Amino acid sequence: MQRCILRIAERRWPSSVRRASSATGKRPAVRSAFPLLERPLQAIQRHVYEANLRNSRACQKKYAELKEEVRRGGGANAVARHTQRNRKLLVRDRLRLLLDDDDFLELSPLAGLGLPYGDIPSAGCLTGVGRINGLWCVFIANDATVKGGTAYPITVKKQLRAQEVAIQNRLPCVYLVDSGGAFLPLQSEIFPDKNQGGRTFYNEAIMSAMKIPQVALVCGSCTAGGAYIPTMAEEAVMVHRIGTIFLGGPPLVKAATGEEVSPEDLGGARLHAEVSGCVDHFAQEEQEAFDQTRNIIATLNFQLPGEEEPSAGEEPLHSSEELLGLAPRSYSHTLDVKMIVSRLADGSRFQEFKARYGTTLVTGFAKIHGHLVGIVANNGALTYEAALKGSHFVQLCDQRDIPLLFLQNTAPAAAPTLSAAQAEINSNRLKAQGSMMSAVACASVPKITVVIGGCHGADSYAMCGRAFDPNFLFLWPNARVSLTGPGHAGSLLPADDGREAEKLNEKLEEESSAFFSSGRMWDDGVILPQETRKVLRDSLDIIKQQRYQMSTEKTRYGLIQLLNRLKDLPVAGGGMLHSDNKGGKHIKKTQHTRNNSESGFDIMRVIKYLGDCWMKRLKLLPAAGNKN
Repeated sequence: MQRCILRIAERRWPSSVRRASSATGKRPAVRSAFPLLERPLQAIQRHVYEANLRNSRACQKKYAELKEEVRRGGGANAVARHTQRNRKLLVRDRLRLLLDDDDFLELSPLAGLGLPYGDIPSAGCLTGVGRINGLWCVFIANDATVKGGTAYPITVKKQLRAQEVAIQNRLPCVYLVDSGGAFLPLQSEIFPDKNQGGRTFYNEAIMSAMKIPQVALVCGSCTAGGAYIPTMAEEAVMVHRIGTIFLGGPPLVKAATGEEVSPEDLGGARLHAEVSGCVDHFAQEEQEAFDQTRNIIATLNFQLPGEEEPSAGEEPLHSSEELLGLAPRSYSHTLDVKMIVSRLADGSRFQEFKARYGTTLVTGFAKIHGHLVGIVANNGALTYEAALKGSHFVQLCDQRDIPLLFLQNTAPAAAPTLSAAQAEINSNRLKAQGSMMSAVACASVPKITVVIGGCHGADSYAMCGRAFDPNFLFLWPNARVSLTGPGHAGSLLPADDGREAEKLNEKLEEESSAFFSSGRMWDDGVILPQETRKVLRDSLDIIKQQRYQMSTEKTRYGLIQLLNRLKDLPVAGGGMLHSDNKGGKHIKKTQHTRNNSESGFDIMRVIKYLGDCWMKRLKLLPAAGNKN
């Protein structure tokens, strides 16, 4: 009965992105009943705190320098060319027009720095999650000031990760396309493998079948493989004069056929909006295109909660700035992890689970900005008892549908086996850690991982490392990510191989840094300790939104663009491929108008005909330089 009343009420609203009224039946906020976790800094801990604080400030300074480098994009000359000669908006200005505000969660902003083939700031594209008409949406926006929008292997990896976030959290996805295609010298790392370029289009089809909305805005070049992004999206918007879609641009047409054709005639917005039907909305300028995109998002079938701001929850008893001194500079500088939990949880309240068992792993329940979460935090080595405790708690949260938050700081090296008794202890630990890995892998609830210290060895898998598919994984700037911690390479090498161990430790020191990791997209970004509560709030809000989508049942096929539009197919030189009622085909010079009366379309005949024409054309090409 209640659902029927809601549906009747919803019919009065023109927009499908609706907000349920909360004026009636609103319950007063109930204060958390969890015990208070009072963990002030003790005098005996002051020297460790100060050492950590100095290290955190140095890391924060480097973080700020790298962020500034990324914000410059391709440099002053590329920015001037993009804005003055090409008359296009910068990618961050485009996001300001698209999103409700500047408060969005950017993913992997440092990706692409320090790579073997050079620095690619932000991997040549900005990705993240922001609100459009109040609805959290993933955005993938090319930055054409970086290498002209060329796609590098790290660009593809970043785009695929953004699509993965959209799939995991059932978020609408908006593509801002302004790309010149793949960087050909690295084609072997972009094109052939499973999780490379083609996976983008596979994901688009799968997302459509899952009823995850996708909108493409063509605000620049859309060449080669990039041309499939708008044609496979559910709706596409294209900007006049600056937007183009074609597999091969005018230079390729001239090289192959000798004909000269303008980008606008070959694949401009007017042609694709009026003739080919590849795009659904025509915009005279970028401002209009972003307005149209926001209007499209307003039609999505989501029942959002009321307009009022969600409860921020009680602030922790201690300042979040103190987290800078609690971020360990090394494993030996680790303080009690409950001090970190008390500075993240609402009101510093925490309901601990199995407090007296397996104490090197802290587990329990807390609220973060009103969201109930189960916290799993390293407080020492992951022992046999700690791993059993972790398995139990993870399964408990899965049973109760409570999201999991992992605060990861694993031991830098595995425990050595120096006796038969130690071998037995290590064997039991392996079994228990295997059980915890299984529990984490099979848990169906959302998972968020924050690496607050070390991410080393098999312990990191049990703590939901990247390989265990958390919804989000973030690093603090002090974090270290490596098979074994710097300075511990000797534990993996023969005792007499000191020189090799020294070389390996130097390499580990460089390659385990949080910025090295983020440059290669082993995470979703480096975040400052004092901003962790805000990032967790946004992440939990994003994860929660999927429950408001009204229709989620997977269909057998994704939404396919209308194929019958191909009966008026544009060909190089401005001609049109027409089909008659008998299935015959002929090329005819025509103005850009759609002929809706023709029928008898056969896609296989079209493909065969185009191939035959191409071969005949190549045979009849005049000598180079002769355009007649």
